[in-house]
Amino acid sequence: MKKKLLLLIVILVLIASFFAFRFYSYIYNDNVKVDVSSTIFLPTKVTFEDLVDTLNSKDILIDSRSFYWVADKMKFRTPKPGKYIIEPGWNNHELISHLRSGSQEPVQVTFNNIRKIENLAAVFAEKLEGDSIQFVEAFTESSLLSELGLTKENIISLFIPNTYEFYWNTSPAKVMSKMKQEHDKFWAGSRREKLNNLIFSKQEVYTLASIVQKETNRNSEKPMIAGVYINRLKRGIPLQADPTVVFAVGDFGIRRVLNKHIAVDSPFNTYKNNGLPPGPICMPDISSIDAVLDYEKHRYLYFCASPSENGGHVFAKTLTEHNKNANIYRRWLNQRKIFK
Repeated sequence: MKKKLLLLIVILVLIASFFAFRFYSYIYNDNVKVDVSSTIFLPTKVTFEDLVDTLNSKDILIDSRSFYWVADKMKFRTPKPGKYIIEPGWNNHELISHLRSGSQEPVQVTFNNIRKIENLAAVFAEKLEGDSIQFVEAFTESSLLSELGLTKENIISLFIPNTYEFYWNTSPAKVMSKMKQEHDKFWAGSRREKLNNLIFSKQEVYTLASIVQKETNRNSEKPMIAGVYINRLKRGIPLQADPTVVFAVGDFGIRRVLNKHIAVDSPFNTYKNNGLPPGPICMPDISSIDAVLDYEKHRYLYFCASPSENGGHVFAKTLTEHNKNANIYRRWLNQRKIFK
């Protein structure tokens, strides 16, 4: 009888040991088989089944059954959306703890020199969960524009070119909120003081900076060109800025602005309309914005691209002087057969 009891105990111990080892291995044995870090994206309203499908589609799990079992024991049924990095060699406990904590990998979004709000929406849609339509709608929502005192034509002035970090599942509305905060930070301190000394609003400075941006790639020239435009604005002289005509036409491959382009009827055409256009023609670099705030004070009213300046410009105080410079540049274009 004692031998039978002892045998039974041994069998029970062996069975218990077997299951204990099995459960331990379920929890602590490696269950991520990739050799390098892997990235997964879990969309908003993701389910547990969606998560498992994603892990399996990326061939991450060694044993799906053990993952299910440990998730059940850890009461993990509702994954948090976002972008996650999965490290090789993780066990189920590590993997589930990581996903349950919501320890997302931030996404960097960089934008600059963008022409239209639709182009900016596409940049965000490429990096974040929302699509282009959702971002355009968030950026141009009428009540928001009214609250900000902006329009569809100048809403891009809210966005300061830089690199920003977001979580992948950040909603378009929250993106807009963060951009407003970054905008307010940018226009604080010394920039606010300089702005107060000008006759322009932030949006107008941004719009003028966008024209300066498209006139020259030389940072050293930007304050000088900004000064020309400010002189013209103060005197009520039309800006007659070629980049605004290119924007109005919508053909950004134009190398030579012609009379047919200048004749285009558009509020952005500064040959036909006095003052600034209704909004920026691009997203200017910070250097261009600062060039307007720190514009060079002089008496020039005209400038023209110069063949001898390799991308630079020559400046003039009178129309007669300017016409001479313009004729030199036109002849240079003709010699190179640049007619449009």
